[in-house]
Amino acid sequence: MLGAGLLISSLLTLFTPLAADFGVILVIVVRTVQGMAQGMAWTGQFTIWAKWAPPLERSKLTTIAGSGSAFGSFIILCVGGLISQALGWPFIFYIFGSTGCVCCLLWFTVIHDDPMHHPCISVREKEHIVSSLAQQPSSPRRAVPIKAMVTCLPLWAIFLGFFSHFWLCTIILTYLPTYISTLLHVNIKDSGVLSSLPFIAAASCTILGGQLADFLLSRNLLRLITVRKLFSSFGLLLPSICAVALPFVASSYVITIILLILIPGTSNLCDSGFIINTLDIAPRYASFLMGISRGFGLIAGIISSTATGFLISQDFESGWRNVFFLSAAVNMFGLVFYVTFGQAELQDWAKERTLTRL
Repeated sequence: MLGAGLLISSLLTLFTPLAADFGVILVIVVRTVQGMAQGMAWTGQFTIWAKWAPPLERSKLTTIAGSGSAFGSFIILCVGGLISQALGWPFIFYIFGSTGCVCCLLWFTVIHDDPMHHPCISVREKEHIVSSLAQQPSSPRRAVPIKAMVTCLPLWAIFLGFFSHFWLCTIILTYLPTYISTLLHVNIKDSGVLSSLPFIAAASCTILGGQLADFLLSRNLLRLITVRKLFSSFGLLLPSICAVALPFVASSYVITIILLILIPGTSNLCDSGFIINTLDIAPRYASFLMGISRGFGLIAGIISSTATGFLISQDFESGWRNVFFLSAAVNMFGLVFYVTFGQAELQDWAKERTLTRL
């Protein structure tokens, strides 16, 4: 599923300039299918992590892998303007679509379902992973307990955490170049470079957050739920503070850039919080639940980007102020709900049940 999603997305990236020649409708169709394919790729990884990531290394491994998304955004924003000016905008799609296809070849060649079937890892590593996951349910699931999931408050805490996190992240991803070029009066080339800086900060904070979370767990300094809530609090509270401060420092170029870099950087600390919490409470259903969580996040992205476009079209400066205040309010709602109802214990409905015969 993950490899197929990456391959479809990469091929459609190559096809995008041709689709543009046929009109906007075909571009919309291509982008829609591409988004579906990327959803397959993103959610599919968590079934793999449930079989590969030892509990005390889970934050570290998932955040290192997840940082690739921010690194990718950093690269494309950094060089996209240069490629567009030097070769033309279609070559952005040709170059990065081809890169995705190469990654697909590596994926299908190197990746295996679990440590037991991988031909290249050492016996010591294989034994370490298998023994650390020995207490985790591993039998094939019989049915998805939808009713139990719907009434599970810890699961809703994760869903609303995703909703809050994606609300602000989507605004930054979608409108950051516009904000920089319009409010700071920067040309497209420099705007691309400046727009890429927040994503290198996001990738760095993602990795550092995972390292710190697993350090706290491996040294028994904090309980698992405390670590999850701590990093969720950092990832929702700190970017909210930065966002609220932005309208008041608009006259300062340097401080504005620093805050714009800190927002996605601190926001990605959530990767060691509620974002991987489904691996704690229901590893058997990790990919399914991550798909739903991602769905909540994408719904938030649709609403927030639409609301942002409407607000800044009314009045640019006051519109941005309202956008940042609203984003902070949404983040605070998600944070309070997660801190109140979030858990890290394996849920009853996610446990393996032994069937007996009379």
